[in-house]
Amino acid sequence: LARLVNSLKGVSSRRMRQEFPDLARHYYRANKLWSGSYFAGSAGGAPLSAVRRYIEQQNRPV
Repeated sequence: LARLVNSLKGVSSRRMRQEFPDLARHYYRANKLWSGSYFAGSAGGAPLSAVRRYIEQQNRPV
């Protein structure tokens, strides 16, 4: 899973920098678009519709 996430972050970072060159100028110090961490979770086999409903019913930050 870690390799997959790192690969997705690398590819998306390169593509975003190509499409939005201002990103490279904004993040020139760290030379990274994403942090090194990630979250992986499981919904225990719940249908996607139930997960979506649960997320949509959460309170939004003010």
